[in-house]
Amino acid sequence: MHYRPMTIDDYDATIALWSESEGVRLREADSWEGIEKYLLRNPGLSFVAEVDGQLVGTIMAGHDGKRGYVQHLSVADSHRRKGTAARLVSLCLEALKREGILKSHLMTLPENEAAKQFWANQGWACRSDIQLYSFVKGDNPNV
Repeated sequence: MHYRPMTIDDYDATIALWSESEGVRLREADSWEGIEKYLLRNPGLSFVAEVDGQLVGTIMAGHDGKRGYVQHLSVADSHRRKGTAARLVSLCLEALKREGILKSHLMTLPENEAAKQFWANQGWACRSDIQLYSFVKGDNPNV
């Protein structure tokens, strides 16, 4: 297994992986332009896992200067339960820590039981004291 920072050159393989991953919902923000913008704004914080040059895992992260935001952790079914996801999370949190970010948040879909179990096993706490609100300026609320 080889781990490295994600680049925009990984886009097609990344979208293919996410499209096959249960519990990952793709939006307009996941366009090539959207991902490129995110990676440029948050250099060195998103990672991929590869086997023989084939992308088998991803994680993306960014921050606002105070808190980190982790998203799109995905590992191909053929490489699950081998520590790949845990290693991607570790790389991501280490990179955020180098940026001075010690607290991070993530979102899961409510029906994604596997994700909820994984994050709980990694020591993440499900928050019940806050609610997430979103505002999208434009025609498509699913961005």
